[in-house]
Amino acid sequence: MDATLSVILLSWSWRPEIILSLVLAAAVHLAGRWQLKQRGGGQVIAPWRTAAYLSGLAILWIALMSPIDVLSSQYFFMHMIQHLLMVMFAAPLLLIGNPMPIMLWGLPSALRLEVGRWLRPAATFRRVVAAITRPGLAWLYFVIALVGWHDPNAYNATLESDIVHDLEHISFFITAVLFWWHITGVAPHIHKKLSKGARIGYTVAAVPPNALTGIAISFASEPIYAYYESVPRLGSMTVMQDQMLAGTIMWIPGSMMYFVAVLILVVQVVRDEEEKAALPGYGQPPGHATDAADSEGPQHPSSASRSQV
Repeated sequence: MDATLSVILLSWSWRPEIILSLVLAAAVHLAGRWQLKQRGGGQVIAPWRTAAYLSGLAILWIALMSPIDVLSSQYFFMHMIQHLLMVMFAAPLLLIGNPMPIMLWGLPSALRLEVGRWLRPAATFRRVVAAITRPGLAWLYFVIALVGWHDPNAYNATLESDIVHDLEHISFFITAVLFWWHITGVAPHIHKKLSKGARIGYTVAAVPPNALTGIAISFASEPIYAYYESVPRLGSMTVMQDQMLAGTIMWIPGSMMYFVAVLILVVQVVRDEEEKAALPGYGQPPGHATDAADSEGPQHPSSASRSQV
């Protein structure tokens, strides 16, 4: 293996602020899980939810501190993979873990009560957050971040400044969390919950901006981002090959993640309909079941009692 490539593959960005944030997020979640378990909150702390949450933290760690982060300054396609991990994997996995109620119980009592006051229906904080995170706005924030940071000037700035790069990652992650929050429907429930049909439409609507941006990058006839022309490159991959691969990753795997979410929602819709169909009298005209019961004549009291058990 080339010596330079070997060094990069063994390079990990041990950033204290990221390590502390991830460790703290895991610790508070696990403490809350233990507290809820003592109180019998089994539905909230199902093992698969904890596994999803911790997997989301692990993916963030890989995206932000593994050699992927080092290679993202050399290769556009690696930078795209980094963003895909944060937006399409880490964010939804963290939310699937339903972290809000669990982490509340991991906080000190005084802080937990204070957060509870912020989230009361009449609280100003709750009303403000609800107003600025409505589904339509959350979708818009997500798309603006997704498309906007791929503007050549903005993207080159992220690669030339660590501060701008961190700002890009923070905005990608926060807008992704807001976007997936309305799809997963987890706590805090400060908005009217979208129906599954609405969530399907909401998710599908994000595909065109993502796919079109990826297609534009893939089929560009010249390098879009000057930064990648000025840095030394490992191996034989050219700037244009790198750019085409990056656009393809955004276009195809990136879009596929939305369809995976849609497929899950469709399965839930079908399952709900099957459960409804299994209910007595489902699909019959109003009063039909009652008329049928009346036609059987009066029941003996003991028979009626048994039928209600």
